[in-house]
Amino acid sequence: MPITRIARLRYCGVFRDFTWPQDLPEFGRYNLIYGWNGSGKTTLSRLFRALETKTPPSSGQVTVSIDGRDVSNTAFAQVSLAVHVFNRDFMKENVFPTGGDVAPIFVLGKQNVEKQKQVDQLKASLAEVRTKLDSEQQAKSRAESALDKFCIDRARVIKDTLRSSGSNPYNNYDKSDFSRRAQEMISSGDSKAHALSESERDKLLAQHRATPKQKLLLLTYQLPALKSLADAVSQLLATTVVSAAIQSLKDDPDLSLWVHQGLGLHKDRHSTKCLFCGEPMPKDRLAAFEVHFSAEYEQFLKKLGDQIVAIQTASKAAAEVSIPNAAEFYDDLSSEYEAAAAALRAERDSAKCVLEALVKALEDKKKRVFERVDLGIVVHDLNTGVVDRLNEVILKHNKACDGFQFRIDNARKRLEANSVVGDLEEFVKLSDAVQASEKVVSAAAAEVERLKGEITRLEREIVEHLQPAEELNDDLRAYLGHGELRLEIKDTGKDTGYTIMRHDVPAEALSEGETTAIALLYFLKSLQDRRFDLRKGVVVLDDPVSSLDANSLYSAFGLIRERTQHAAQLVILTHNFTFFRQVRNWFHHYNRKKLRPARFYMLDCTYEQDRRCAGIRWLDPLLEQYESEYHYLFACVYRAAMAPPQPNLEQNYVLPNLARRLLEAFLAFRKPHMSGELWQKMQEVNFDEAKKIRILRFVHTYSHGGALGESEHDLSLLSETQAVLKDLLMLMRSEDAAHYSAMGSLVAASEAEEALEAGTTATP
Repeated sequence: MPITRIARLRYCGVFRDFTWPQDLPEFGRYNLIYGWNGSGKTTLSRLFRALETKTPPSSGQVTVSIDGRDVSNTAFAQVSLAVHVFNRDFMKENVFPTGGDVAPIFVLGKQNVEKQKQVDQLKASLAEVRTKLDSEQQAKSRAESALDKFCIDRARVIKDTLRSSGSNPYNNYDKSDFSRRAQEMISSGDSKAHALSESERDKLLAQHRATPKQKLLLLTYQLPALKSLADAVSQLLATTVVSAAIQSLKDDPDLSLWVHQGLGLHKDRHSTKCLFCGEPMPKDRLAAFEVHFSAEYEQFLKKLGDQIVAIQTASKAAAEVSIPNAAEFYDDLSSEYEAAAAALRAERDSAKCVLEALVKALEDKKKRVFERVDLGIVVHDLNTGVVDRLNEVILKHNKACDGFQFRIDNARKRLEANSVVGDLEEFVKLSDAVQASEKVVSAAAAEVERLKGEITRLEREIVEHLQPAEELNDDLRAYLGHGELRLEIKDTGKDTGYTIMRHDVPAEALSEGETTAIALLYFLKSLQDRRFDLRKGVVVLDDPVSSLDANSLYSAFGLIRERTQHAAQLVILTHNFTFFRQVRNWFHHYNRKKLRPARFYMLDCTYEQDRRCAGIRWLDPLLEQYESEYHYLFACVYRAAMAPPQPNLEQNYVLPNLARRLLEAFLAFRKPHMSGELWQKMQEVNFDEAKKIRILRFVHTYSHGGALGESEHDLSLLSETQAVLKDLLMLMRSEDAAHYSAMGSLVAASEAEEALEAGTTATP
């Protein structure tokens, strides 16, 4: 069966903590549940309606077994079982909605069978395309996730590389920034232009990490013109002094130099004696020396000395030139600076060596003024551009100082672009995968919409709710015996439905009987709706004959039997015993078959901790086998009176109401000529007056609502329940002993049957 049992109900209406008893048979194809008002029928019907609407009940915990599988209330949305429920909620939402019309019922005309086949085929195709769409959407989601994760990871690398203290847009660099920059490169097609070499990247990283520095002064130093100096020295070395030279001095440069210095001392001191030996200097000797060291000789020595001074001055200037420290430059310029500074130092050192060689040659010439001397070295002009090259680096440094922030910003942009270039190929690959998925999804979605549109078009062509409206009007005329009420189709294009009309105007102030009749007929007609497959669905009716008179009740039963007999499963709940008897006899007819598809249940209420607690149990045999509720009432009172004493008062709360209904039914039969209140009929009964008063007090005090704690209620009276019930039974025996004896025998027989059922099998 679709619904096999209600496994568990906790805190659902009057069902406080109900568990399906192990010995209670599961639901069959046809199910009748009998229960008085307030015993839980509405709660059960709303549970079934929650299955229909695929929404969990508003309160409590529910577990329902469907095809043998337990389903909790939280999983109702996933239940695929088709359920159609008639109860007050159905009437309110569908037949008499606030501010709306009755929903239309759609049937399938013979002329549209082929179109319906097309619709069924299209729906099958739609299901396949939707399955494909779901799969492609999942693939698209995975592709988007992969692209998103890639962009997040690469953006994090760029952010970590380029972040800094202070204001910096790269401190908040994210996936959208990376994606936008990559898209710009793809659009412009200039990605290769942004690629950096390793050295360029290191240089830009240095710029990014730089801190502000001071400007530097340009070098004003000029390297000496070595070629011209060497030419001048060569000329001096090639010059010789012409004089009456003393051969011995000419052949011995060191002696000549010593004599020349000594001659100068003698002249300066005007000494006529030899300052070395103290002997008088021969007059002709001094004259000979003066001839040897002539004025030309002296002038030439002076030229040599002057040239030496000039060269030494140039050498000193080269040694004292101040070159900036590398730490004074920005890091990205340091390598360029080091190269320029090294070149300048090399030229300076080379100049120093040449100048020293020139000075040495001139010093040597002083000793050899009477002979021609060769320079002996090849001298080339220095590369004076090394000073300019160094100054260019200084100018770059100073320019960087002026545009410090621009330079950092530019470095960061280029580093970002370089990083994006390195990841562009993978970005394009992942982006292409997303775009490909989007195309497939779009195509599938478009196909879904196309199929839905085609299905809607065909269904619009085959939808026909004129026929059920006319059939409903026929049912109403037959049911009510007049044609005052009818359903009129309302179809404005946007809204479709039925309007309930009385004559030619919308009906107002419908009677309760009219309301029930319209709702029930509408529900039974809706079972033919093409959107509900009766042979596969579950039909539930909760008190469908409420407020109907006797004639209407039998008509309603006939329609219910005709329209619901082919349901996959039928559940009927009622408190009306006349209707219960009709359904019971109908279901007994089915149980004559071998499979016995019908089940009979009743709702039973007890009191626990001052609260009513409902449960589902097997129908009392007296209700199932006999044609009157009276049998059951007698059995309840008889059993309670004869049972062992109950220690808890709460077990007795339901008995006053049962006793009152039994007494009213008994006296209606025994005293048919008496009308009016119960106490008036009791006056005609020949029984002990004190016991009659106690019986009346018992049934009047607790048979209506059982309000506990009212000052006029004597709680101790409930402790006398068994005694009062025995008095009631004795009253009945005194009035009709034969009747009482026969009823007692029926109760005993039913109890024996119940014991037999409980001891053999749980399935009748």
